[in-house]
Amino acid sequence: MRKVILLIVAFFAMQMHAQVNDWEKYADTLRTNVLEDGEVETEYLLPEMHINFSKEEMERIKIQNVLRKRILRVYPYAVFTSENLTILNENMAKMKTNSQKRKYLKRTEKYLKEQFEERLKKLSRKDGQILVKLINRQTNKTTFELVKDLKSGWSAFWSNQTAKLFDIQLKTKYDPAEVLEDFYIEMILQELKNEGRIDYQKAAKDLKIDKVKANWKRKLGTSGYYPEED
Repeated sequence: MRKVILLIVAFFAMQMHAQVNDWEKYADTLRTNVLEDGEVETEYLLPEMHINFSKEEMERIKIQNVLRKRILRVYPYAVFTSENLTILNENMAKMKTNSQKRKYLKRTEKYLKEQFEERLKKLSRKDGQILVKLINRQTNKTTFELVKDLKSGWSAFWSNQTAKLFDIQLKTKYDPAEVLEDFYIEMILQELKNEGRIDYQKAAKDLKIDKVKANWKRKLGTSGYYPEED
């Protein structure tokens, strides 16, 4: 049996004004439906419980929970970067003159700043670090390379805003095979995809994730730092 009870969702049909059970004091009400016969059906979400967890497991769960929240905040920007870069390059390839390309890049830069500058300012430094990694995952380019590449359309935006806001290394690469945090990120992305929480996109390059998982399993063993899987 798994050591963790991640989620218990229970449905109970009960009368209006029925006596409240003790366990309901600790549950969050998700929704209440009134049935045709007048009965009330309420869906409850019980709090997450951890049973018999080692110190290492608790530390891993804490790390993964924080990463999960950060990923939900920044992953959409990474996906947009990848999609925008693809569209931009396709459109640029259709243009015949450098003048057309410059005007198009200028319009793109303006659009990106108007749409995302204020949103990105609200991210924390650590959010920015995760975003840089995810951009590398989605584009197979570092943010530094995107800044350096005038064709990316992100040059002035990333160099003038992101680097100052986050004080981060724009050359950082996403490497689940060697960096434990990146491995956790990849596992969380798979979970969020299965839950339908994100608009999941495959990595730009083959991460050979089965091999990566086997290697981390061997490295971490039974220490509690290897994430449990369904």
